[in-house]
Amino acid sequence: QVQLLEGGGRLVQAGASLRVTCTASGRSINNYYIAWFRQAPGKEREFVAAISRGGESAIYPASTKDRFTIDRDNAKNTVYLDMNSLKPEDAAVYYCAAGAYLSQDSHLYNHWGQGTQVTVSS
Repeated sequence: QVQLLEGGGRLVQAGASLRVTCTASGRSINNYYIAWFRQAPGKEREFVAAISRGGESAIYPASTKDRFTIDRDNAKNTVYLDMNSLKPEDAAVYYCAAGAYLSQDSHLYNHWGQGTQVTVSS
């Protein structure tokens, strides 16, 4: 079973860039599609980005498509989320998840990390 550990979340100013990471252990990340989700206080969990097992395909919602980039380094068992032009509404706990499909549906991902907090000041 794969374990996921997010890192890199911190306080940044609006307009800044930030990279958060998702590092896997216990099993090779090659076997999984990986997604990022986020959840702000009082809000539902929201899809942020997802990437195919080999990294050749990625999907994004309209809210992040032009500002966020997901990438992966299977040799390092790590997935990255690069976030640019951050807005206060991007503030949330960011979670990575592993599953067997490339999807925006959180129910299709059955391995989750504990999350990393991203705070954006205005």
